[in-house]
Parts: sequence; structure tokens; C-alpha cells
Amino acid sequence: MSTAASAKNGTWRNWGGNVSARPAREVTPASVDELTAAVRKAAEDGLKVKAVGTGHSFTSIAATDGVLIRPQLLTGIRNIDRDAMTVTVEAGTPLKRLNMALAREGLSLTNMGDIMEQTVSGATSTGTHGTGRESGSIAAQIRGLELVTADGSVLSCSEKENPEVFAAARIGLGALGIVTAITFAVEPIFLLTAREEPMSFDRVARDFDELWAENEHFEFYWFPHTGSTNTKRNNRSAGPEKPVPQLQGWFEDEFLSNGVFQVAQWVGRAAPGTIPSIARISSKALSARTYTDIPYKVFTSPRRVRFVEMEYAVPREAVIETLRELKTMVDRSGLRVSFPVEVRTAPSDDITLSTASGRDSAYIAVHMVRGTPYQAYFTAAERIFTAHEGRPHWGKIHTRDAEYFAGVYPRFGEFTALRDRLDPERLFQNDYVRRVLGA
Repeated sequence: MSTAASAKNGTWRNWGGNVSARPAREVTPASVDELTAAVRKAAEDGLKVKAVGTGHSFTSIAATDGVLIRPQLLTGIRNIDRDAMTVTVEAGTPLKRLNMALAREGLSLTNMGDIMEQTVSGATSTGTHGTGRESGSIAAQIRGLELVTADGSVLSCSEKENPEVFAAARIGLGALGIVTAITFAVEPIFLLTAREEPMSFDRVARDFDELWAENEHFEFYWFPHTGSTNTKRNNRSAGPEKPVPQLQGWFEDEFLSNGVFQVAQWVGRAAPGTIPSIARISSKALSARTYTDIPYKVFTSPRRVRFVEMEYAVPREAVIETLRELKTMVDRSGLRVSFPVEVRTAPSDDITLSTASGRDSAYIAVHMVRGTPYQAYFTAAERIFTAHEGRPHWGKIHTRDAEYFAGVYPRFGEFTALRDRLDPERLFQNDYVRRVLGA
């Protein structure tokens, strides 16, 4: 089964299975010219336009009853500039293909998220990120981009060219135009040593600032209904390369992390009362391990268990307090949560609607297995996150609107003013964009 979203009988569905749409037509352009023609034709026909990558967003950010643009033919590397240390890629290129192609060229992105199924434009437009003390989201590594705007013109932006568009369009929510190419900063490929080890919740909470400060990339997973976490520290290494042995990798990453985890989810769905016991077993299943490999083999991991997710960025200094409140809520609620809670960090950046815009941030992500009722858990979690001026990930479930965002994003008005200029007729609008940006 493909990890991408599916389209059957004219109905498009996202990866999480919680969003569907019936576009009037789908277009798969093979060139920027074909894309601009499709945008102009949609405007003539009075239809809205949205581009969709692999459908990894859990919000309806890409849903439309107008024209759905599929970028899968706009893929591949356009140009590698070894003097500037940049790579320019077509917007529909999956992160997986970009990472593998760069590795063959002896190059790498500095940081990346933990899933690489998404397209480069889908991942950056929604603010996808990994974890890092000094290195930010994938969008923070953009040095230039090409955008087809509502009137069908092609706009190039960078810090020097159309800088006000560049400031916003790196995480543009698909609201400013359709991204056709992205230029990323790259660096010579390097090695990372990953150290994964179980740690008690209390110890991580107590030592969080230290763990964050001492590691280039620190993250952890807390297992609800337990006092256990699994921590991961990634730091640059002089080598030698010491990947996870193939059989051990299959056992830990496929059998335990995906296979056994999937079975645990099925059991938990059938008998929710068993979830706390399963959680205690799961939290002890993964043992400590250390390995050294090239970046994408360390940062990313396969995700075969389908889920839905909510994630909020809170000020970094508020993360442990927020997490303690979440733990107390779960312990008191009678909720049965079978999926670990993921905690990561990012440094402040200068992108208008980045979740880390203007503040050092930490991310708390809550998940439920696809098909289980998630509303009670997510609603209670969201109440805690918003009390800390949390900013939701643009591609993950949330209930916030433009009024809320105007309060938590100091430069929100800057983005909406730019949208008024670039898309006055709201060609790129849908229900989600209307809710989060205002009409």
C-alpha cells in the first residue's frame, strides 16, 4: 500500500484517513508552464486551486472542491551549486528521494523531520521540522523559492529578491501561491551518532535543560500511563560509520516499532482497559542502543502504523510544565492513550508564520491510532497547549482560528497583508485557509 494519500472514484483522502474531498478536476502538470496554464484556467472557470503532496497533513489544508494540483511529475534536482552550497529541487520531489540523491552527491540537509514520505513543498509549506538546539525546521533551510501566483505569473524569491514574499512563503500554507521549486542550503555529508536510551519521566523533566544544552539534537517519547520515556540524542561524529546491523534494525524498527506496536494498537482498540498494561510493556520493549550513520538514516524512521496527530509549539522554557500538566490530565481523566507523546525543540527563526517564529520553541505531539475516537484527548490536550500560547503545527489537527493566531503570531498581519496583495480574489482559499487566516 502506498504511503501517499489515495484518490478513488474522484474522492481524495489524506494519509491519516480523516480528511476527504471531491475536486472538480485533478491536474498533474509536467512543467511550470503547464502549472501556470492550469492556474489561469481555474481562475477563468471560477474554481479554487489547491496543490497536494502526499497528503501527510491531518488538517484539510490541501482539500478542495475546485482544481487539485498533483505535483508528482515536478520532481528531481534542477541544480546543485557547490560554490553557494545549495540545491534547487522541483516542488513535488519526495524528501526521501532528495535525501538519497544528496547522499549520492556527498551532500546533506543540516536537519530534517522523522518522516520522509512528504514532498519538499508540502513539508515546508506546513512547517515540518525535526529537533535541534541550533538547527531549525526544513523551511528554515530554504535559501530561495519559486512561486506561481494567482495571476499565473512566476515569482522568484530569496533574501535579495522579493524579500517580503520570501519571509512568508517559506511556510506559506498554500495561501500565497503554488510553490514550484525550492532552493535549500546543503552541507558536505556528515555522520551522526545516535544514542537511544530509556529514562524515567522524572529524570527527563528534571534534567531537560541540560539534555537540551548538551546535545545538538535531543528528543524523547513519553508513554502515557507510565513514568517512562525513551530518549534520543543525535550528535555529529568523526566516525567510523557503525549502522544498526540489518537484522537488529529490522527487529527493532520494523518488528517492535511497527509490527508489535500495530498489534498493541489493535488489542488496545478492542479492549481499551488493557492499554495501561500494554503501555508499561511497550515502554520497556526498546532497549538502549548507539549507532553512527549518515543524517537521513539517523533522523528518519519508517512509520507504518497509521495515526492522527495534534502538535503544538510552546515557548521552550514552558515545555516541562506543559508536559506535566498533560500527564496529570491523562492520569486523572480515564482516557486510554496507547500512543507515545513526542517532545522536540527548535531554535527561534524569522519566518512569518513558523511555529518557531521569534521564539525558541519546544513541540509536544499527541497521537491516536487511525480510526479511534481522538476528540476527547485532543480537546483536553489543546486546552493545556493554548494556555501556554501554543502554536499548532499547520498540518496537524487543531481548532484554532485567525483571531487566535493574531494573538500568538506577532507578524500575523504581515502575512495576511501579503496574501491580500498576491491573492486578492482568494484563488488559493479553502475552508481551512479561511479559518486560519480569516476571509
